[in-house]
Amino acid sequence: MFSRGMAARLACAAACLIAGSALAPSHAQTLTMRSALSRALAASPRLTAAERDVGIATGQRIQAGALLNPELTYEQDDSFGSGKYRGTRSAETTLQISQAFELFGKRDARIAAGAAGIEVAAIQRKAVRLEVLSETAIAFLSVLGAQRRIQILDEQIAAIDRLTPLLRRRVEAGASSPAETGRAEVASALVKADRERFKASLASARRELAVLMGDPNAKFGEVSGRLDTMGKPPTFQSVIAAIDANPQLVRWTAVFAQRNAELLLARLKPYPDVRIAAGWRHFNETNDDAVRLTLSVPIPVFDQNQGNILSAQESLAKTKAEREANRNTLIVIAGRAYDSLQGSLRELAVLRETAIPKAVEASEAIAQGYGQGRFTLLEVLDAQASVTQARLREQEALQNFHAGVATIEGLVGNPFTLARESAR
Repeated sequence: MFSRGMAARLACAAACLIAGSALAPSHAQTLTMRSALSRALAASPRLTAAERDVGIATGQRIQAGALLNPELTYEQDDSFGSGKYRGTRSAETTLQISQAFELFGKRDARIAAGAAGIEVAAIQRKAVRLEVLSETAIAFLSVLGAQRRIQILDEQIAAIDRLTPLLRRRVEAGASSPAETGRAEVASALVKADRERFKASLASARRELAVLMGDPNAKFGEVSGRLDTMGKPPTFQSVIAAIDANPQLVRWTAVFAQRNAELLLARLKPYPDVRIAAGWRHFNETNDDAVRLTLSVPIPVFDQNQGNILSAQESLAKTKAEREANRNTLIVIAGRAYDSLQGSLRELAVLRETAIPKAVEASEAIAQGYGQGRFTLLEVLDAQASVTQARLREQEALQNFHAGVATIEGLVGNPFTLARESAR
């Protein structure tokens, strides 16, 4: 199944990333997956926004528990009129304080809704964290794969260039046409053109990774890691079972509690609250004082809050459908990643068991035979190109495999427990 642990370990299984295999330029440090994930978590504005959502929900929860404020009222009657009511000689002044009391658990319902809102925001923050980690891991793998493809093309260019001395000797001996020199140059130029295309892809991948780490410019050197370390993934059924622990789905439990509390609050609103007031009244005409007591209760005749109750009921009923829709989306994403992962494994098996060994064997035999005059330059170049294409396909399949692993790990919230093979 899946191991429990810190989500920061996410996607480390994707590339056995701690082991470095490439040296960085002297002006920039080599970047590992662990470092990239840490920097992305520290710099992600999406994660910062999710943390602010938790703060917003906390403030709403505090406000939901606040008691109603009392009211202080001053009244003056029978003054500034005519006759004996001229001026304030016959005035009656009242100073009163009143307090409304919420009944039937309305305040408790508001507090419950606010507490559920905090839980929703906290779980959503975990989901965003997993998304950031998964996206960063995939971006890192793109850079790592592009680096390796450029290295493969450099090896092919070097192999073509090594033919030049032999080719010249054959031309001088009359065994080859001088046109073959131009053919070798064209082959080398075409590979260099492919390399430039991959360099452009590498630049884009580096920029994407840099942005995820909070920097618009890629200031790191080469990335360090291995793509050739793999293992057997679990069954798709176990992946589906683990998806239910994804924060995106767990949050719906908190959403249900929140909407249930909101429905209860809507149902309780028509029940009247009580307002009690107590005051002091002074009669200027007789210079007497008296106490004034007031009890008021609203009569819910016209507004029964039926509209809000219906809205809250529908919102609560909608929760289950929303969760199922969310779950179906996650299953589709996981299915695509799992199919890509399995397809990459099958592709790698064909490449490593047949295509690459046979291509290397044929290339070496043809290169040796070329020196003996048994093969043409075109056959040599074609054999080298076959080896290069097979290795490029291998790197693409490796990258797709680990990208699929990183995607699924972002959905299940834990790294795969893969049985690691020794590095080739």
